[in-house]
Amino acid sequence: MTNRRAWTGLAVLALPTLLLSLDMSVLYLALPAMSADLDLGPTEQLWAMDVYGFMIAGFLVTMGTLGDRIGRRRLLLIGGAAFAVASVVAAFADSAATLIAARAVLGIAGATLMPSTLALISTMFTDPRARASAIAIWMSCFMGGMTVGPLAGGLLLETFWWGAAFLLGVPVMVVLLIAGPLLLPEARDEAAGRLDLASVALSLGTVLPVVYALKEFATAGPALAPLAALVVGLGVGVLFVRRQLRLEDPLLDLRLFRRRAVSGALGLNLAGGVVMAGTFLLATQWFQLVAGLSVLQAGLILAPLQLAMIVATNAAPRLAGRVRPAFVIAGGLALAALGLVALTGLAADSSPWLLVGAFLVTSMGVAAPAALGTDLVVGSVPPEKAGSAGALSETSGEMGIALGVATLGSLAAVVYRSTLDLPAGTPTATADAAAQSLETAARTGDPGVLDAAREAFTTGLATTAGVGAVVFLALCGVAIWALRAVPPITAVAPDDEPEPVPAAEPVAA
Repeated sequence: MTNRRAWTGLAVLALPTLLLSLDMSVLYLALPAMSADLDLGPTEQLWAMDVYGFMIAGFLVTMGTLGDRIGRRRLLLIGGAAFAVASVVAAFADSAATLIAARAVLGIAGATLMPSTLALISTMFTDPRARASAIAIWMSCFMGGMTVGPLAGGLLLETFWWGAAFLLGVPVMVVLLIAGPLLLPEARDEAAGRLDLASVALSLGTVLPVVYALKEFATAGPALAPLAALVVGLGVGVLFVRRQLRLEDPLLDLRLFRRRAVSGALGLNLAGGVVMAGTFLLATQWFQLVAGLSVLQAGLILAPLQLAMIVATNAAPRLAGRVRPAFVIAGGLALAALGLVALTGLAADSSPWLLVGAFLVTSMGVAAPAALGTDLVVGSVPPEKAGSAGALSETSGEMGIALGVATLGSLAAVVYRSTLDLPAGTPTATADAAAQSLETAARTGDPGVLDAAREAFTTGLATTAGVGAVVFLALCGVAIWALRAVPPITAVAPDDEPEPVPAAEPVAA
């Protein structure tokens, strides 16, 4: 592609990326009105919100590989059309069942978008430096959507009904469907065989139970049902791995993990997602439940964090043109750890700007691993595997978020309950309510109980920040060890092929 056409095509690919981030942030604002209009119960609310993420996480690997087989542009356009239709159905849903079904289709369609856009960027930008910059811009659009989403959503929902939140995606997808065939190239793996449906089923049987279990652990704590789901998911995962190693043309080529750049970047992406998802969730709650900010005020005060990440994300590839990416990533992780260390001194009566400043430093630090890690995954594999690599990158991020909310969220809950020091004479019913969470403590209406709950919640946030800082410092060493052979991205990367792998023994489909 010509340079001008490639960069114009990147603007088209940025549209679905921007949409997905807007969709996630706007719908949380629309939930109260949506629930009241459709009379959604607690379980129906949970499914209406979570089925979207379940479907995205479950189908990412399948859709990334499917794009390699049928064409990344074709899959992107099919997914875009399905997303537009499902958005209209969701906007005008008149029952909980219709809404949940539409959200499920939106998730499946959404799973086609991210791997396809990443794979097409790899096809359009063959120069390593241009590709790294393009991926940084692509990620900036996602962050930008997270920034403007709450603001745009608030204005939208004040003017129209809750269904307008879904209709945001329709004009975006119409533009994609018109401009995509004109500006985006088609690319596929010409040697790929047919899609192995048994592997697809095993992939879903692995990811969906694990994600469900992690979400349940995060919201309700340990219980038999999510534990059983986790065991089932891990067991099916073993079968999935064994099948992939035996198939001649697997759904997921596990030999990609033999590339140190791929496995190292995916590991860093996963671990970084754990820390940021867990601490960021607690931070947003602190702004509203401890500092007393409204949803709109919290959105405004968080905007500088996203803007800082956008700036740092676009600066990372330029810096990695002079210094090896391993050291740029390690430096970013060290900076992120420094920001989290500052959070360990947070108190319930601290200024919100202390949290903003600390997270500003952390956000700038994690930008380098996020941008360069994605580029390393996509750029370190053969072009015909770009869709699979993009899916792996996105899956590691999704799993990192789920793990972060479950693990660090659970840690914060344990610290909250163990440090909650209620006033003497607090009624048992009030004490039991306060022990559940800061939100339930606020509902008691007891100022003394609320003050104690705010102190305990802040202690939980500070503790998880300290754990996150230790994790980030440990990841500095991992980054240098795993990625030390990767040259600055201005140079052509050396062949990072693993030793030849013996031919796989085919099995019957």
